[in-house]
Amino acid sequence: MTRDIRVNGARLWDSIMAMAEIGATANGGSHRLTLSDEDKSARDRFAGWCAEAGLALTVDQMGDMFALRAGADANRAPIGIGSHLDTQPYGGKFDGVFGVLAGLEVIRTLNDHRINTIAPLEVVNWTNEEGARFAPAMLASGVYGGAFELDWAHSRRAVDSGATVLDELKRIGYHGDAPVHEHEFSAFFECHIEQGPILDAGGVSVGVVDTAQGFRWYDVSLEGFAQHTGSTPMVGRRNALLGMARVVQAVDDIAQEHAPLARGTVGSQVEVGPGSRNVIPGKVNFTVDLRHPSAETLSAMDAALRQACAEAAADIRLEHSLEQISYTAPVAFDGRCVAAVKSACERLGVSHETITSGAGHDACYVARRVPTAMLFAPCKDGISHHESESAEPEDLEAVCNALLHAVLDIAGVVN
Repeated sequence: MTRDIRVNGARLWDSIMAMAEIGATANGGSHRLTLSDEDKSARDRFAGWCAEAGLALTVDQMGDMFALRAGADANRAPIGIGSHLDTQPYGGKFDGVFGVLAGLEVIRTLNDHRINTIAPLEVVNWTNEEGARFAPAMLASGVYGGAFELDWAHSRRAVDSGATVLDELKRIGYHGDAPVHEHEFSAFFECHIEQGPILDAGGVSVGVVDTAQGFRWYDVSLEGFAQHTGSTPMVGRRNALLGMARVVQAVDDIAQEHAPLARGTVGSQVEVGPGSRNVIPGKVNFTVDLRHPSAETLSAMDAALRQACAEAAADIRLEHSLEQISYTAPVAFDGRCVAAVKSACERLGVSHETITSGAGHDACYVARRVPTAMLFAPCKDGISHHESESAEPEDLEAVCNALLHAVLDIAGVVN
């Protein structure tokens, strides 16, 4: 009965484009930082669409949105489908939002065909996946997965205003009553653009994600002494920015030593003081991001980073601190859920490839509690976190169809 049904690809695309109108940038991207006014507008639009689809909306204490479609078995926990609506600063139109609206399109398609599932289905929008306004990333799903305490997550401060997560949840009206930890799923699926070049380069329609890289985020501070650039000899300077330069090189070297799977980056959030062109930098604050699909290798990279920071500081007589603010362990997704995605691709006759996620996603934390899988769509040249981020409608439709049939496989259909 359900073998031949397909999602409405044009409706999915139109929904993504309509959401992209909120926080639209001059260069064709999206700017909807977590718990901003633009994020509120996106949430309101999503809530309206869910109501039109007959879904019951619940909001938890982290602002996560859960839109429920009842199943025949009310005692069975729902199948969750979702991702996030927040974006990077001047990011793209597809990162995150595709996964939320793919879930909604699955529901709309089932409504169109009057198909009832045995398990309930629930479309999810997780709060603060990107971590751009509030660090760390995947904050709300991290609370759900047990990585972060609720009070700690509520106390995180915005980089632009200093307001806390709890302050902003209340301000925009999305501080719900539902306890985060009490929400249950029987399985969870997340669709996303790949954010890498593998699928696009290979002409593959669907990425079947079976593992995800682990990653560690750090805040690093180096402090020397700010002095006049003209009257201070080169010998004996305590230049904090020089220390940072050595750490930047070390981070690249560490990743190269563990190629090809390792990733190492000093991010673009850099503070240099005191901020004068003729004063030697006395203090720098910056971030480091290390990634690898092996926990053991990631630990070795962590040790190497700590040694590099200590050596750079000692050579230039700097004070230094290094704080790991987030650790997401490598993830192996659930075998049955992954198999359901593969089987759906085979039945649909779409090209697919098993792939490892190089980025962190909400599904990585959800997988700590729930059988979980991910599906990737190709994005042009692998570009993401940028206004030029692009995906083809037919690719998104193919992934959404695979999602639909994988969900039906796990949820079951009323005969």
